[in-house]
Parts: sequence; C-alpha cells; structure tokens
Amino acid sequence: MRPRKLDQPRGWTFTLGAVILKPLFLLTTKRDWIDGLKIPASGGCVLVINHLSHVDPLTAAVFTHDHGRLPRYLAKSGLFRNRFLGHFLRSAGQIPVERSSANAAGAYAAAVAAVRAGECIVIYPEGTITRDPDLWPMTGKSGAARIALETGCPVIPVGQWGAQDLLAPYARKPDLFPRKAIHIKVGDPVDLSDFADAAPPGAEALASATERIMSAITELVEDLRGERAPAVRYDMRKAGAGDDHPRREAG
Repeated sequence: MRPRKLDQPRGWTFTLGAVILKPLFLLTTKRDWIDGLKIPASGGCVLVINHLSHVDPLTAAVFTHDHGRLPRYLAKSGLFRNRFLGHFLRSAGQIPVERSSANAAGAYAAAVAAVRAGECIVIYPEGTITRDPDLWPMTGKSGAARIALETGCPVIPVGQWGAQDLLAPYARKPDLFPRKAIHIKVGDPVDLSDFADAAPPGAEALASATERIMSAITELVEDLRGERAPAVRYDMRKAGAGDDHPRREAG
C-alpha cells in the first residue's frame, strides 16, 4: 500500500514504468521510506537529493510516486539524443539540461514554469554522481536555490543511502541479488527566507543558499549512515575532476 495515494493522471510513461520497472525494483530491494509525507501533497516544490548511482532516478521515482507525487527531473541533454529514450523522457515531462551552454537558461525557465504550474521537480544539486571517496554529498550547484528563490516554492531535502549497492557508481551491471536495502529520508523544508529579498540574488547569496541546501541533505545522510560526514565537502573544481569523468573504477 502506498503511504499517500497518487491524485493525478500518470500518463503512459509512468504507467509503463509502473508495469515494467517498479515490479523489478520491488523484487530486488527492501525499502526503508522515512518521513516521506513531508513532501507536499500538492503545489510546486523542489526535491533535492544526494546522487549515488545511475539508478537514483528510478529509486526517487518510486519513492515520490509512493507519496502521491509524479517527479519531473532536470536530466542531462545527452540522454535525449537517443530516439526512443528521448521520446520517453519528453513524454514523461522531463527537462533536458545542456550544461555549459546558452541553452541551460531554457532548462531553468522550464523548471521555473513547472514549479509555478504546481509540479514536483527533482534535482540532484551535486550535478553528477558524487566523487567523494566515501560517497558523501559534494559541493552543490546553484540551480535548486535559483529556482526556489525565483518561485518562492519549498525546497525539500532528501537523503538516500543504499542505491550504490544496487548499482555501483558508474557501473554498467546491477547487483540484483540478494535484495538491497534502499534507505530514503525526507527532512523539513530548507529555510531560505533570508535570501528572498535579493532580486535577483547575487553569487554570494546563491552560494550561501546552496550550501544550506547541501548541509540539510548531508544531515539526513548522516542519520541514515549513523556516521559523521567530513568537515570539508568534496569539491570537484578544486580536485580537477570533470563532470562526466568517473573517478573510481566501474564494475
């Protein structure tokens, strides 16, 4: 039984996922859903989640669907170049992001419009799978903060742990059995009200708001892991790691 009933039409893409992908997910995982009802039942919002694995969009989709919302993602534009996958993603209302290009502004505008239309946007603010040696959340990018400050919508932090056991970072083959435990915990909305008067917010305000978002996510991951995160967050720019270059060996 779902913790909260979905009260909006799923469309053919989510119906297909529910028929094909969700049963496989349920068969190969044990789900530990914590405080999922903190996700607003309606209205525009941004869910911000730490990024562990390429399977994360599936785990987040099942989690949000179980709590009565359909997720819309900001996804790498390269995924849309495949004819079938691109058609599927667009039909599901997902938003292509062309990073480091002028077209990135279009993704931002689309995300703002979706939030204002009352939709639930899922963002991985690290921008890619974490490169931290122990898989802690890294420094974040400012997109989620910008969308929240533009729209005034709630930013809901979500911590997850366990997806990396189902599909290791940058691995191509999942490890389906024995069943893997997927832990997801939702926190209270991140308070960004002290930045609301900045129009538009400057770089310093966006950096501070983004760090507050990442701190909220990290606290949730600490709760799930029962450990303390490093005092200094891993920063790919300082480490000289590119967005799409895997730091560790893929299985």
